[in-house]
Amino acid sequence: MEALVTAAIAALTGMSILTQRLHTRISDLDRRVDEVELRVASEYVTKQELSAIMTRMEDHLIRIEEKLDRVAQR
Repeated sequence: MEALVTAAIAALTGMSILTQRLHTRISDLDRRVDEVELRVASEYVTKQELSAIMTRMEDHLIRIEEKLDRVAQR
């Protein structure tokens, strides 16, 4: 009987330790995912911002092309 109680206590202790470690790993993973989400949200642009940037870039390239055309025609 004593061996059964000792084995049960050891099993419960082992399960408790495994549960705690698993919980710690899940919490760490959750924290890391939150950090990635924050980084993505802070470093990337929205579609509207990208569209405005691309429009400005295209306008600038068109002006450069026009200047090059004028130089080439001389």
